[in-house]
Amino acid sequence: MHLLLVEDDPRLVRLLTRLLTQDRHVVDSATTAADGLEIANAAALDAIILDIGLPDGSGFDVARQLRADGSAVPILILTARDAVASRVEGLDAGADDYLVKPFAYEELLARLRALGRRPPPRRGLTLRAGPIVLDETDRRVTVAGEPVDLSQREYAILECLLRRPGQVLSRDQLLDQAWPYGAALTPNTVEAYIHLLRTKLGPDGGAWIETVRGVGYRVRAR
Repeated sequence: MHLLLVEDDPRLVRLLTRLLTQDRHVVDSATTAADGLEIANAAALDAIILDIGLPDGSGFDVARQLRADGSAVPILILTARDAVASRVEGLDAGADDYLVKPFAYEELLARLRALGRRPPPRRGLTLRAGPIVLDETDRRVTVAGEPVDLSQREYAILECLLRRPGQVLSRDQLLDQAWPYGAALTPNTVEAYIHLLRTKLGPDGGAWIETVRGVGYRVRAR
């Protein structure tokens, strides 16, 4: 894999670069947010390993900027911040996975392999349900023609449901498809995000997401 390591700890950069190179990965590195963005926009990368606390900004902002620029490269946040709020912020900023320091190198490799197995995002599809339109090319959602600003997880949940109109998806299925492996979640995570999603879609759009009591959720078929 061609990896970009954005990390301001020089000892960790040297260690990970040596280990990953020994495991036949190609590793570029950056110690600042600005350099990380510059390399990410110029290189054909397979994944980015991204620290949060950078000298010129936050890794969260790097992830947001990459996603805003249309980059779909998988992002693995590697940080000492283990609070649930930080995990949620990182995933909502556009990261695909989150690993807390100190970590086992074998786990880092396993998570990179998992990211590498994910199929590339499909582009050019438009998914619809009633007034809801999801344009995968621009990652844009509208309801009755009006744009709706969704977080990364809200968008992922809506996309999962729209791909299977009329089919009930369980909470576990939505967790598997809309969250990275190992994310810190509570039993009410899906319910909370469904509530937020319905609120943002408004009464016309939110009504198309149905709760099937004791089973899960579905987008109402026409």
